[in-house]
Amino acid sequence: MNSEECEKIKVPDKRVFVITNDSAAFLTNKWVSAFDMFGGRMTEVKNLVKDLCNEADVSLGIVSGRFGFIPANYVVMPYPWVPESKEDFELLQSKRDFLGAIKTTVSIKVGETYLYDKIIVCVPKVLFEMIKDVLPDGRVIAVTNPQFKEECERRGWSYYKRGGSRVGKKNAEAIIREIEDWNAGA
Repeated sequence: MNSEECEKIKVPDKRVFVITNDSAAFLTNKWVSAFDMFGGRMTEVKNLVKDLCNEADVSLGIVSGRFGFIPANYVVMPYPWVPESKEDFELLQSKRDFLGAIKTTVSIKVGETYLYDKIIVCVPKVLFEMIKDVLPDGRVIAVTNPQFKEECERRGWSYYKRGGSRVGKKNAEAIIREIEDWNAGA
């Protein structure tokens, strides 16, 4: 690819960070990226990430039962324990401090601006209960249980009622429109 071709590639100005958790559906027994490893309930989030790539520079972080909070390009192999319950996530937190890693990641600044303009959170209710307190006001799009709707609105977050295993088709379409509209207004 020459420099003229490189200049024609549109690199989105906005940065979006998506947070989800692992799945017990391991797609291979080989060492691969976390993005390529997990299927099952994580598939909706992976599809959302792919669909958002034309609208924003998208990164994905995964709460992993073995490694704590990892980027999707982190290379993993299947492991025996995937957290499911509040107690599981509390145990993982005590061993890996994934909340500290999430807080650090969403707080990174480049000069006076945050590295990530928007944070999309697609996790189960018990995990959202833990994560919500390390997220910044105003920059979050939350796909979660209705019990958090008022808190999301109070914090200036976009709220979508969780549908499907993690996101739901209607929510994914609405989130993409929200990012498109946000880009158009920038």
